[in-house]
Amino acid sequence: MRPITRHHGERLVTPTAIQWIGAGLFAVAILHTFFTRAFERLAKTHPTHAGIWHLFGEVEVAFGLWATILILVMFVLDGREAATQYIDARNFTEPMFVFAVMVIAGTRPILQTVTIGAQLIARALPLPGSMGLYIVVMTLVPMLGSFITEPAAMTLATLILADTFFSRNITTPLKYVTLGVLFVNISIGGTLTPFAAPPVVMAAGKWGWGIGFMMMNIGWKAAIAVVVNGCGAALLFRRQLAWLPRKNGRNAEFTVPPALVIVHLAFLTGVVIFSHHATIFMGIFLFFLGVAHAYQSHQDRLILREGLMVAFFLAGLVVLGGVQHWWLKPTLMSLSNSKVFWGAMALTAFTDNAAITYLGSLVEGLSDGFKYALMVGAVTGGGLTVIANAPNPAGLAILREHFEDGAVNPIIWLLAALPPTFIAAMAFMLL
Repeated sequence: MRPITRHHGERLVTPTAIQWIGAGLFAVAILHTFFTRAFERLAKTHPTHAGIWHLFGEVEVAFGLWATILILVMFVLDGREAATQYIDARNFTEPMFVFAVMVIAGTRPILQTVTIGAQLIARALPLPGSMGLYIVVMTLVPMLGSFITEPAAMTLATLILADTFFSRNITTPLKYVTLGVLFVNISIGGTLTPFAAPPVVMAAGKWGWGIGFMMMNIGWKAAIAVVVNGCGAALLFRRQLAWLPRKNGRNAEFTVPPALVIVHLAFLTGVVIFSHHATIFMGIFLFFLGVAHAYQSHQDRLILREGLMVAFFLAGLVVLGGVQHWWLKPTLMSLSNSKVFWGAMALTAFTDNAAITYLGSLVEGLSDGFKYALMVGAVTGGGLTVIANAPNPAGLAILREHFEDGAVNPIIWLLAALPPTFIAAMAFMLL
Protein backbone atom coordinates (compact mmCIF):
# COMPACT_ATOMS: atom_id res chain seq x y z
CA MET A 1 0.00 0.00 0.00
CA ARG A 2 1.32 3.46 -0.93
CA PRO A 3 1.90 5.95 1.94
CA ILE A 4 0.25 9.31 1.28
CA THR A 5 1.12 11.56 4.22
CA ARG A 6 2.25 11.73 7.84
CA HIS A 7 0.69 13.15 10.97
CA HIS A 8 1.99 12.92 14.55
CA GLY A 9 4.61 10.53 13.23
CA GLU A 10 1.96 8.18 11.88
CA ARG A 11 2.07 6.94 8.29
CA LEU A 12 -1.24 7.02 6.50
CA VAL A 13 -1.86 4.52 3.74
CA THR A 14 -4.15 4.14 0.79
CA PRO A 15 -7.13 2.04 1.93
CA THR A 16 -7.47 -1.42 0.45
CA ALA A 17 -10.58 -2.85 -1.18
CA ILE A 18 -11.40 -4.73 2.05
CA GLN A 19 -11.11 -1.51 4.05
CA TRP A 20 -13.48 0.28 1.70
CA ILE A 21 -15.92 -2.64 1.84
CA GLY A 22 -15.57 -2.76 5.63
CA ALA A 23 -16.41 0.94 5.90
CA GLY A 24 -19.45 0.41 3.68
CA LEU A 25 -20.68 -2.56 5.71
CA PHE A 26 -20.07 -0.60 8.91
CA ALA A 27 -22.34 2.16 7.59
CA VAL A 28 -24.96 -0.40 6.57
CA ALA A 29 -24.85 -1.96 10.05
CA ILE A 30 -25.44 1.47 11.62
CA LEU A 31 -28.39 2.05 9.28
CA HIS A 32 -29.71 -1.41 10.17
CA THR A 33 -30.03 -0.34 13.83
CA PHE A 34 -32.34 2.49 12.69
CA PHE A 35 -34.73 0.11 10.90
CA THR A 36 -35.28 -2.61 13.50
CA ARG A 37 -38.75 -1.28 14.24
CA ALA A 38 -39.66 -1.47 10.54
CA PHE A 39 -38.53 -5.11 10.44
CA GLU A 40 -40.73 -5.92 13.44
CA ARG A 41 -43.72 -4.41 11.64
CA LEU A 42 -42.90 -6.46 8.55
CA ALA A 43 -43.01 -9.55 10.75
CA LYS A 44 -46.61 -8.70 11.65
CA THR A 45 -47.73 -7.88 8.13
CA HIS A 46 -45.91 -10.79 6.45
CA PRO A 47 -46.35 -13.76 8.83
CA THR A 48 -45.10 -16.27 6.26
CA HIS A 49 -41.55 -15.01 6.75
CA ALA A 50 -42.02 -13.57 10.23
CA GLY A 51 -39.00 -15.48 11.53
CA ILE A 52 -36.46 -13.74 9.28
CA TRP A 53 -38.04 -10.32 9.89
CA HIS A 54 -37.94 -10.88 13.64
CA LEU A 55 -34.28 -11.82 13.28
CA PHE A 56 -33.50 -8.62 11.38
CA GLY A 57 -35.56 -6.73 13.97
CA GLU A 58 -33.15 -7.72 16.74
CA VAL A 59 -30.83 -4.73 17.13
CA GLU A 60 -28.16 -7.04 18.55
CA VAL A 61 -28.09 -8.96 15.25
CA ALA A 62 -27.17 -5.90 13.17
CA PHE A 63 -23.41 -5.81 13.64
CA GLY A 64 -22.99 -9.57 13.95
CA LEU A 65 -24.81 -10.10 10.65
CA TRP A 66 -22.80 -7.58 8.65
CA ALA A 67 -19.56 -8.66 10.31
CA THR A 68 -20.28 -12.19 9.06
CA ILE A 69 -20.71 -10.81 5.55
CA LEU A 70 -17.38 -8.98 5.87
CA ILE A 71 -15.62 -12.23 6.77
CA LEU A 72 -17.23 -14.01 3.82
CA VAL A 73 -16.01 -11.22 1.53
CA MET A 74 -12.51 -11.64 2.99
CA PHE A 75 -12.64 -15.36 2.24
CA VAL A 76 -13.55 -14.61 -1.38
CA LEU A 77 -11.13 -11.73 -2.02
CA ASP A 78 -8.15 -12.51 0.21
CA GLY A 79 -8.45 -16.22 0.80
CA ARG A 80 -9.05 -18.49 3.76
CA GLU A 81 -5.73 -17.84 5.48
CA ALA A 82 -6.07 -14.04 5.45
CA ALA A 83 -9.65 -14.20 6.74
CA THR A 84 -8.83 -16.58 9.58
CA GLN A 85 -5.73 -14.56 10.52
CA TYR A 86 -7.87 -11.44 10.72
CA ILE A 87 -10.37 -13.15 13.04
CA ASP A 88 -7.57 -14.63 15.18
CA ALA A 89 -6.06 -11.16 15.56
CA ARG A 90 -9.28 -9.70 17.03
CA ASN A 91 -9.67 -9.48 20.80
CA PHE A 92 -13.07 -10.84 21.89
CA THR A 93 -12.43 -10.55 25.62
CA GLU A 94 -14.88 -7.66 26.08
CA PRO A 95 -17.87 -9.42 24.45
CA MET A 96 -17.22 -12.51 26.58
CA PHE A 97 -16.85 -10.40 29.72
CA VAL A 98 -20.07 -8.47 29.11
CA PHE A 99 -21.90 -11.77 28.60
CA ALA A 100 -20.57 -13.28 31.83
CA VAL A 101 -21.05 -10.23 34.03
CA MET A 102 -24.51 -9.55 32.59
CA VAL A 103 -25.76 -13.05 33.42
CA ILE A 104 -24.30 -13.06 36.95
CA ALA A 105 -25.45 -9.53 37.78
CA GLY A 106 -28.95 -10.40 36.60
CA THR A 107 -29.42 -13.26 39.09
CA ARG A 108 -31.93 -13.03 41.91
CA PRO A 109 -29.35 -12.96 44.76
CA ILE A 110 -27.41 -10.02 43.23
CA LEU A 111 -30.44 -8.11 42.00
CA GLN A 112 -32.31 -8.59 45.27
CA THR A 113 -29.36 -7.25 47.25
CA VAL A 114 -28.97 -4.14 45.08
CA THR A 115 -32.74 -3.53 44.91
CA ILE A 116 -33.16 -3.69 48.67
CA GLY A 117 -30.17 -1.37 49.12
CA ALA A 118 -31.61 1.11 46.64
CA GLN A 119 -35.01 0.99 48.35
CA LEU A 120 -33.48 1.63 51.78
CA ILE A 121 -31.67 4.70 50.48
CA ALA A 122 -34.80 5.85 48.64
CA ARG A 123 -36.90 5.63 51.80
CA ALA A 124 -34.44 7.95 53.53
CA LEU A 125 -35.14 10.63 50.93
CA PRO A 126 -38.12 12.91 51.74
CA LEU A 127 -39.70 12.43 48.33
CA PRO A 128 -43.20 11.27 47.39
CA GLY A 129 -44.14 8.12 45.52
CA SER A 130 -41.35 6.54 43.48
CA MET A 131 -39.23 9.67 43.00
CA GLY A 132 -36.66 8.60 45.57
CA LEU A 133 -36.08 5.16 44.05
CA TYR A 134 -35.94 6.65 40.57
CA ILE A 135 -33.21 9.12 41.60
CA VAL A 136 -31.19 6.43 43.37
CA VAL A 137 -31.26 4.10 40.37
CA MET A 138 -30.42 6.91 37.94
CA THR A 139 -27.51 8.32 39.99
CA LEU A 140 -25.95 5.93 42.49
CA VAL A 141 -26.16 2.77 40.38
CA PRO A 142 -24.34 4.37 37.39
CA MET A 143 -21.56 5.55 39.71
CA LEU A 144 -21.43 2.06 41.21
CA GLY A 145 -20.22 1.10 37.74
CA SER A 146 -16.84 2.62 38.61
CA PHE A 147 -16.32 -0.31 40.96
CA ILE A 148 -18.31 -3.27 39.61
CA THR A 149 -17.78 -2.24 35.94
CA GLU A 150 -20.20 -0.45 33.64
CA PRO A 151 -21.79 -3.60 32.14
CA ALA A 152 -22.73 -4.86 35.61
CA ALA A 153 -24.13 -1.45 36.61
CA MET A 154 -26.11 -1.25 33.37
CA THR A 155 -27.58 -4.71 33.91
CA LEU A 156 -28.62 -3.94 37.49
CA ALA A 157 -30.04 -0.49 36.69
CA THR A 158 -32.09 -1.65 33.71
CA LEU A 159 -33.45 -4.73 35.49
CA ILE A 160 -34.59 -2.59 38.44
CA LEU A 161 -36.09 0.02 36.11
CA ALA A 162 -37.81 -2.64 34.02
CA ASP A 163 -39.45 -4.20 37.05
CA THR A 164 -40.33 -1.13 39.13
CA PHE A 165 -41.05 1.46 36.41
CA PHE A 166 -41.19 0.25 32.80
CA SER A 167 -43.49 -2.68 33.54
CA ARG A 168 -46.01 -0.26 35.03
CA ASN A 169 -48.21 2.35 33.38
CA ILE A 170 -45.64 5.08 32.70
CA THR A 171 -45.69 7.30 29.63
CA THR A 172 -43.53 6.83 26.55
CA PRO A 173 -41.77 10.22 27.04
CA LEU A 174 -40.69 9.12 30.53
CA LYS A 175 -39.35 5.85 29.08
CA TYR A 176 -37.25 7.60 26.45
CA VAL A 177 -35.91 10.28 28.80
CA THR A 178 -35.01 7.57 31.31
CA LEU A 179 -33.24 5.61 28.57
CA GLY A 180 -31.27 8.64 27.35
CA VAL A 181 -30.28 9.86 30.82
CA LEU A 182 -29.38 6.41 32.13
CA PHE A 183 -27.13 5.53 29.19
CA VAL A 184 -25.28 8.85 29.43
CA ASN A 185 -24.92 8.44 33.21
CA ILE A 186 -23.59 4.89 32.85
CA SER A 187 -20.99 6.08 30.33
CA ILE A 188 -19.66 8.91 32.51
CA GLY A 189 -20.41 7.24 35.84
CA GLY A 190 -17.70 4.64 35.28
CA THR A 191 -14.90 7.24 35.19
CA LEU A 192 -14.26 7.52 38.93
CA THR A 193 -11.70 4.70 38.62
CA PRO A 194 -9.33 3.58 35.83
CA PHE A 195 -10.47 -0.06 35.67
CA ALA A 196 -14.25 -0.14 35.17
CA ALA A 197 -15.17 1.81 32.00
CA PRO A 198 -13.97 0.24 28.70
CA PRO A 199 -12.80 3.57 27.14
CA VAL A 200 -10.81 4.39 30.29
CA VAL A 201 -9.28 0.92 30.51
CA MET A 202 -8.05 1.19 26.91
CA ALA A 203 -5.83 4.20 27.62
CA ALA A 204 -5.39 4.72 31.38
CA GLY A 205 -2.53 2.26 31.74
CA LYS A 206 -0.64 3.61 28.73
CA TRP A 207 -1.04 7.19 29.94
CA GLY A 208 -0.28 6.43 33.59
CA TRP A 209 -3.69 7.46 34.91
CA GLY A 210 -4.29 5.88 38.33
CA ILE A 211 -7.33 6.06 40.61
CA GLY A 212 -6.09 9.32 42.17
CA PHE A 213 -5.78 11.00 38.79
CA MET A 214 -9.22 9.81 37.70
CA MET A 215 -10.92 10.98 40.88
CA MET A 216 -9.25 14.40 40.93
CA ASN A 217 -9.44 15.25 37.23
CA ILE A 218 -12.46 13.44 35.80
CA GLY A 219 -14.44 11.48 38.39
CA TRP A 220 -15.81 14.32 40.53
CA LYS A 221 -16.97 16.21 37.46
CA ALA A 222 -18.70 13.08 36.17
CA ALA A 223 -20.40 12.58 39.55
CA ILE A 224 -21.82 16.11 39.45
CA ALA A 225 -23.15 15.58 35.93
CA VAL A 226 -24.69 12.21 36.90
CA VAL A 227 -26.54 13.75 39.86
CA VAL A 228 -27.74 16.74 37.82
CA ASN A 229 -28.95 14.49 35.01
CA GLY A 230 -30.75 12.02 37.28
CA CYS A 231 -32.38 14.67 39.45
CA GLY A 232 -33.27 16.72 36.37
CA ALA A 233 -35.14 13.78 34.82
CA ALA A 234 -36.95 13.16 38.11
CA LEU A 235 -37.98 16.83 38.35
CA LEU A 236 -39.14 16.85 34.74
CA PHE A 237 -41.53 13.96 35.45
CA ARG A 238 -42.10 14.71 39.13
CA ARG A 239 -45.89 14.53 38.92
CA GLN A 240 -45.90 11.13 37.27
CA LEU A 241 -43.26 9.71 39.60
CA ALA A 242 -44.90 11.22 42.69
CA TRP A 243 -48.21 9.57 41.83
CA LEU A 244 -46.53 6.22 41.11
CA PRO A 245 -46.74 4.17 44.34
CA ARG A 246 -43.63 2.57 45.69
CA LYS A 247 -43.23 -0.99 44.56
CA ASN A 248 -40.96 -3.66 45.89
CA GLY A 249 -38.99 -5.25 43.05
CA ARG A 250 -39.87 -8.85 42.25
CA ASN A 251 -36.52 -9.97 43.66
CA ALA A 252 -37.09 -8.07 46.91
CA GLU A 253 -40.14 -10.22 47.57
CA PHE A 254 -38.03 -13.36 48.07
CA THR A 255 -35.54 -14.18 50.75
CA VAL A 256 -32.32 -15.63 49.41
CA PRO A 257 -30.04 -17.31 51.99
CA PRO A 258 -27.22 -14.92 52.96
CA ALA A 259 -24.62 -17.57 52.19
CA LEU A 260 -25.88 -17.84 48.61
CA VAL A 261 -25.80 -14.07 48.24
CA ILE A 262 -22.18 -14.05 49.40
CA VAL A 263 -21.31 -16.81 46.93
CA HIS A 264 -22.89 -14.89 44.06
CA LEU A 265 -21.11 -11.68 45.08
CA ALA A 266 -17.86 -13.67 45.11
CA PHE A 267 -18.54 -14.91 41.58
CA LEU A 268 -19.28 -11.36 40.41
CA THR A 269 -16.16 -10.02 42.13
CA GLY A 270 -14.00 -12.73 40.58
CA VAL A 271 -15.26 -12.02 37.07
CA VAL A 272 -14.67 -8.27 37.57
CA ILE A 273 -11.16 -8.72 38.97
CA PHE A 274 -10.13 -10.97 36.07
CA SER A 275 -12.09 -9.01 33.44
CA HIS A 276 -9.04 -8.86 31.13
CA HIS A 277 -8.29 -12.58 31.36
CA ALA A 278 -10.96 -14.43 29.43
CA THR A 279 -9.77 -17.93 30.31
CA ILE A 280 -10.00 -17.20 34.03
CA PHE A 281 -13.29 -15.30 34.15
CA MET A 282 -15.00 -17.78 31.80
CA GLY A 283 -13.85 -20.58 34.11
CA ILE A 284 -15.40 -18.71 37.04
CA PHE A 285 -18.55 -18.21 34.99
CA LEU A 286 -18.86 -21.94 34.22
CA PHE A 287 -18.46 -22.69 37.92
CA PHE A 288 -21.21 -20.12 38.60
CA LEU A 289 -23.55 -21.91 36.14
CA GLY A 290 -23.10 -25.11 38.12
CA VAL A 291 -23.98 -23.40 41.40
CA ALA A 292 -26.97 -21.61 39.83
CA HIS A 293 -28.29 -24.93 38.53
CA ALA A 294 -27.81 -26.57 41.93
CA TYR A 295 -29.90 -23.86 43.64
CA GLN A 296 -32.59 -23.24 41.05
CA SER A 297 -35.22 -22.56 43.72
CA HIS A 298 -33.37 -19.33 44.56
CA GLN A 299 -32.98 -18.22 40.95
CA ASP A 300 -35.08 -16.51 38.35
CA ARG A 301 -34.50 -17.34 34.69
CA LEU A 302 -30.88 -16.65 33.81
CA ILE A 303 -30.64 -14.03 31.05
CA LEU A 304 -28.47 -16.26 28.90
CA ARG A 305 -30.24 -15.44 25.64
CA GLU A 306 -30.02 -11.70 26.23
CA GLY A 307 -26.37 -12.00 27.22
CA LEU A 308 -25.47 -14.06 24.16
CA MET A 309 -27.25 -11.63 21.84
CA VAL A 310 -25.33 -8.72 23.36
CA ALA A 311 -22.06 -10.64 23.03
CA PHE A 312 -22.88 -11.32 19.37
CA PHE A 313 -23.49 -7.61 18.83
CA LEU A 314 -20.21 -6.59 20.48
CA ALA A 315 -18.26 -9.31 18.66
CA GLY A 316 -19.63 -7.98 15.39
CA LEU A 317 -18.54 -4.50 16.40
CA VAL A 318 -15.03 -5.82 17.09
CA VAL A 319 -14.85 -7.46 13.65
CA LEU A 320 -16.24 -4.50 11.70
CA GLY A 321 -14.34 -1.99 13.82
CA GLY A 322 -11.03 -3.65 13.01
CA VAL A 323 -11.09 -2.25 9.46
CA GLN A 324 -12.14 1.29 10.38
CA HIS A 325 -8.77 2.49 11.70
CA TRP A 326 -7.67 3.80 8.30
CA TRP A 327 -10.18 6.67 8.44
CA LEU A 328 -11.00 6.96 12.14
CA LYS A 329 -7.48 7.46 13.47
CA PRO A 330 -6.43 10.20 11.01
CA THR A 331 -9.73 11.97 11.64
CA LEU A 332 -9.07 12.07 15.37
CA MET A 333 -5.42 13.00 15.12
CA SER A 334 -6.12 15.87 12.73
CA LEU A 335 -8.07 17.71 15.43
CA SER A 336 -6.62 20.32 17.77
CA ASN A 337 -6.88 20.04 21.55
CA SER A 338 -9.88 22.37 21.58
CA LYS A 339 -11.73 20.44 18.86
CA VAL A 340 -10.89 16.86 19.78
CA PHE A 341 -13.47 16.85 22.60
CA TRP A 342 -16.36 17.58 20.25
CA GLY A 343 -14.87 15.40 17.52
CA ALA A 344 -14.52 12.41 19.85
CA MET A 345 -18.04 12.93 21.18
CA ALA A 346 -19.49 13.03 17.66
CA LEU A 347 -17.51 10.00 16.45
CA THR A 348 -18.62 8.03 19.50
CA ALA A 349 -22.16 8.07 18.14
CA PHE A 350 -20.89 6.03 15.18
CA THR A 351 -18.39 3.72 16.83
CA ASP A 352 -17.56 2.27 20.24
CA ASN A 353 -15.96 4.91 22.49
CA ALA A 354 -13.36 2.39 23.66
CA ALA A 355 -12.10 2.16 20.07
CA ILE A 356 -11.60 5.92 20.01
CA THR A 357 -9.52 6.07 23.18
CA TYR A 358 -7.59 2.97 22.11
CA LEU A 359 -6.57 4.65 18.86
CA GLY A 360 -5.49 7.72 20.79
CA SER A 361 -3.36 5.61 23.12
CA LEU A 362 -1.36 4.33 20.12
CA VAL A 363 -0.07 7.82 19.27
CA GLU A 364 3.09 8.98 21.03
CA GLY A 365 3.72 12.53 22.18
CA LEU A 366 0.14 13.65 22.79
CA SER A 367 -0.24 16.58 25.17
CA ASP A 368 -2.04 16.15 28.50
CA GLY A 369 -4.77 18.48 27.25
CA PHE A 370 -5.33 16.36 24.15
CA LYS A 371 -5.52 13.15 26.20
CA TYR A 372 -8.03 14.68 28.61
CA ALA A 373 -10.22 16.07 25.83
CA LEU A 374 -10.13 12.78 23.91
CA MET A 375 -11.11 10.75 26.98
CA VAL A 376 -13.93 12.93 28.30
CA GLY A 377 -15.25 13.51 24.78
CA ALA A 378 -15.47 9.75 24.21
CA VAL A 379 -17.31 9.03 27.47
CA THR A 380 -19.60 12.06 27.10
CA GLY A 381 -20.99 10.73 23.81
CA GLY A 382 -21.43 7.21 25.19
CA GLY A 383 -25.19 7.48 25.58
CA LEU A 384 -26.14 8.75 22.14
CA THR A 385 -26.56 5.44 20.28
CA VAL A 386 -26.58 1.71 20.90
CA ILE A 387 -23.01 1.31 19.60
CA ALA A 388 -21.52 4.28 21.47
CA ASN A 389 -20.66 2.36 24.65
CA ALA A 390 -20.18 -1.38 25.25
CA PRO A 391 -22.87 -1.71 27.99
CA ASN A 392 -25.57 -0.05 25.84
CA PRO A 393 -26.66 -3.22 24.00
CA ALA A 394 -27.04 -4.95 27.38
CA GLY A 395 -29.36 -2.26 28.69
CA LEU A 396 -31.32 -2.11 25.46
CA ALA A 397 -31.81 -5.88 25.42
CA ILE A 398 -33.48 -5.67 28.84
CA LEU A 399 -35.63 -2.58 28.31
CA ARG A 400 -36.72 -2.71 24.69
CA GLU A 401 -39.61 -5.14 25.26
CA HIS A 402 -41.36 -2.34 27.15
CA PHE A 403 -41.46 -0.11 24.06
CA GLU A 404 -43.96 -0.25 21.20
CA ASP A 405 -43.27 -3.17 18.82
CA GLY A 406 -40.46 -4.23 21.14
CA ALA A 407 -38.09 -1.73 19.48
CA VAL A 408 -36.59 1.59 20.53
CA ASN A 409 -36.73 4.46 18.05
CA PRO A 410 -33.06 5.54 17.70
CA ILE A 411 -33.96 9.11 16.67
CA ILE A 412 -36.11 9.72 19.76
CA TRP A 413 -33.42 8.05 21.87
CA LEU A 414 -30.82 10.39 20.41
CA LEU A 415 -32.97 13.46 21.10
CA ALA A 416 -33.59 12.29 24.67
CA ALA A 417 -29.87 11.76 25.24
CA LEU A 418 -28.78 15.19 23.94
CA PRO A 419 -29.68 17.26 27.07
CA PRO A 420 -27.82 14.97 29.55
CA THR A 421 -24.95 14.75 27.07
CA PHE A 422 -24.76 18.56 26.98
CA ILE A 423 -24.76 18.72 30.80
CA ALA A 424 -21.92 16.19 30.92
CA ALA A 425 -20.01 18.19 28.31
CA MET A 426 -20.37 21.39 30.33
CA ALA A 427 -19.22 19.62 33.49
CA PHE A 428 -16.06 18.31 31.82
CA MET A 429 -15.23 21.49 29.92
CA LEU A 430 -16.13 24.21 32.44
CA LEU A 431 -15.49 22.73 35.90
